[in-house]
This record gives sequence, structure tokens and C-alpha cells, in this order.
Amino acid sequence: MSEDRALRPTGVEVVACHGCDLLQRVPPLAPGDRARCSRCGALVGARSRDPLELPLALVVAALIVLAVANLAPLMELSAVGRHASTTIVGGARQMWLDGQRITASIVAFCAVVAPASYLVCMLAVLLAVRRSMVPAWVGGVLRLAKSMQAWAMLEVMLLGILVALIKIAELAKVHPGMGMLAVGCLVVLFPAIAVTFDADDVWRRIAWAHVDPAPDDHGARRGEATA
Repeated sequence: MSEDRALRPTGVEVVACHGCDLLQRVPPLAPGDRARCSRCGALVGARSRDPLELPLALVVAALIVLAVANLAPLMELSAVGRHASTTIVGGARQMWLDGQRITASIVAFCAVVAPASYLVCMLAVLLAVRRSMVPAWVGGVLRLAKSMQAWAMLEVMLLGILVALIKIAELAKVHPGMGMLAVGCLVVLFPAIAVTFDADDVWRRIAWAHVDPAPDDHGARRGEATA
């Protein structure tokens, strides 16, 4: 063990400022604390007040709401004595049967597969990082969750539904269903998960569990981040 490494406090992380590239040590942060660059004042570290429990609760709630959104009718139509209702999956299936297979595939992926994959991956990550020894597969699942999040376009689908409601309202009576309310809740829950989830905290847990921190390079410019 080198002398520089022996003198470094446990838990201190060396990071480069995104604003000025100054290498500096970020001390362990208490929940809710933020560290700023000693040179330019840019944010170099932050710790959520509740990095695991709140995101986990939101993910579980979103999974339940997603199930409701896919099983409950989005809307009910009434015209000349006839009644009809549809769900997200039912709409995609009907598009497929009508020959619009590309559109049906896109709708099914962006409205069902991607949101469900994102939430399942997030659930797996949030449960796994609670263990004392974080599994090695958590990093790959977290990357997959990030990729699926970009394709979960529930707000785009909700906007399309609202436009369709306005147009259909001239021809038939439209009654929004429970599925519509569930989609609206998902549009709020997904950003809430993104805001409360601290990916950096998860990566730090993975790094400390599987990688022995290397000593600082000699001659590197160092500073002390201000909390």
C-alpha cells in the first residue's frame, strides 16, 4: 500500500470537475448534502436524502399503475346505440390485425415493453444494492434501465390520446376510462423516479464492492471540494 493511499481518508472520492477539470477530493456526504468545486463552484457531488427507499416505493407504485393502464380501458365510445372500449394492448393488437404492423410494433414497444422493462430493471437494481455485497450484474441492468427509459414515451402516447379524444368527440360520446387516469399517473411517476433516484450512489456501491481503489497518480492536481 502506497503512502498516498494510506493517508487518504476512507470513503473519500477523487473526481474531476465538469466545469474546470480540477481534480479534487470529495468527502463522504451526509444525506441531502452537495459538494461544489473549490475553484469554479460547479456541482461535483451530491447525495439524495433517501437514495433507496423513496425510489423503490415509486417504482413499485409505477408497476402497479402500469398494470392498471394496460388492463383497464383507456376510453369508452358510444355512437348510434353501440358501445366500444379499448386498452393499450388491445389498440396495438387491432392495428396489427388491420395490417399496420410497423405502427402496432412501435406502440407496443414504447407504451408497454419499454416502460415495463425500465421499471423491472429499476426494481432489480434497487433491491440488489440493499445487500452488503452488491452483485456484479447490477451495472449492466442499470445501463439497460437507462436505455429503456429513453424509449418509454408514455407522455407522447397520452398527448396522442387527448388529440384523438377531441376529434372523436364530434362523432361519438367519449368517456375516459381508468386506463387513461393510470397513464396520466405514469406520466408523473416516471419523472419522479428519475429525480429521486441517485445513479451515482449506486455506482459508488458497485465500485466499492468489486474494485479496490487505485492510488492517486503522482503529480496530479488535487483540491478539496467544499461541501
